[in-house]
Amino acid sequence: MPSAEYPGFGRYVALGDSQTEGVGDGDETTGLRGWADRLAEHLAAAEPGLRYANLAVRGRLARQVRAEQLAPALALRPGLATVVAGFNDLLRPRFDPAAVTADLEAMFAALTASGARVATLAFPDIGRIAPMARPLAPRVADLNTRVRAAAARHGVTVVETAGYAVSTDPRLWTADRLHAGPLGHERIAAAAAHALGVPGSGDAWTHPLPDRPLPGAPAAVAAVAAELRWAAGFLGPWAVRRLRGRSSGDGRSAKRPLLLPVAPPGP
Repeated sequence: MPSAEYPGFGRYVALGDSQTEGVGDGDETTGLRGWADRLAEHLAAAEPGLRYANLAVRGRLARQVRAEQLAPALALRPGLATVVAGFNDLLRPRFDPAAVTADLEAMFAALTASGARVATLAFPDIGRIAPMARPLAPRVADLNTRVRAAAARHGVTVVETAGYAVSTDPRLWTADRLHAGPLGHERIAAAAAHALGVPGSGDAWTHPLPDRPLPGAPAAVAAVAAELRWAAGFLGPWAVRRLRGRSSGDGRSAKRPLLLPVAPPGP
């Protein structure tokens, strides 16, 4: 329950792209859950009257999140807002980190000026999740540095999942290696709850998963084959969509545009 140490937020609004929408945690038939939904459940356990909206749409660039989601978010008068965007941008050949940071900072500034507590995430090193993506590691590090600086200027909480080895454990990620799986979304939500000081939260999310057997030569060969399958099954189709000017979010809208009570988590 809200207290002097934890006054509560009343309203939580999530802005972002596919990670915040919940891609990788559930499916189109059963529905997507995702770390923002899971964070809302943590918040509601401490604050039963909490209401929650999720404006995120997959495939959105930072400038699109700002253009499409900021005004609706402000209209909902959140006590807490999470803003996570920029990963889709850094995958693009013409990535402009200064422009991405400017869009993020504009959202930080507007939301904090409205009185909201704002939180964002630092991105993990994608090269440790998908070895073929190692050339992107400097982009990830640079964007994280810029986001931390922008966050500091506006009193925004940065959820530092990237500083822990478990964040790049493949078991936290889906087969496409770009989206967290259920366990990954669970860990991100727990990290955010901990950073926000939600009662009952702790640092268990930082703990590594149980060790796995070290790969031998056959396993190493299998790993190379897995990389090739990943490139054919996910990297190739992604590149084709980019060449055609298409996005996975074309024709989609927010899954939860209104502030609604948070239902208890299912089994």
